[in-house]
Amino acid sequence: MKKKKLKILILHGPNLNLLGGRETGIYGKTTLKEIDALLKKKGKEIGAEVSSFQSNSEGALVEKIQKAAKKFDGIVINPAAYTHTSVALRDAIGAVSIPVVEVHLSNIYQREDFRHHSFVAPVARGQICGFGINSYLLGLTAVVELAMA
Repeated sequence: MKKKKLKILILHGPNLNLLGGRETGIYGKTTLKEIDALLKKKGKEIGAEVSSFQSNSEGALVEKIQKAAKKFDGIVINPAAYTHTSVALRDAIGAVSIPVVEVHLSNIYQREDFRHHSFVAPVARGQICGFGINSYLLGLTAVVELAMA
């Protein structure tokens, strides 16, 4: 019997569409398109089909999370600035029954004080931050493991 290929949704929050040119000292020079390509490649290696979505709109991200439970086995989310402000994202993640892993390119705990609080962390299965693009790759590996458990 063939194993089911897991479907993983990658969600990118506001301003991540500017990666590669935005504050490269913090976020690096890798573009979002390059990150998505790396995630698709890693997904194939570990038996997961990866779909990505980026939005600057909180509502669009909430809608994707709400619909994900019927289509996906897990979510990797970089809520970006919404990490520190969005109860709506927190509530949407708390409402779905699939594993969610929060990721950040930078170490949010080494940055400004207001970035030290995450509304998402308490409802996510885990948080990975500070490893640049590897935060996403580690998050993908983690959510696949969680979805297979």
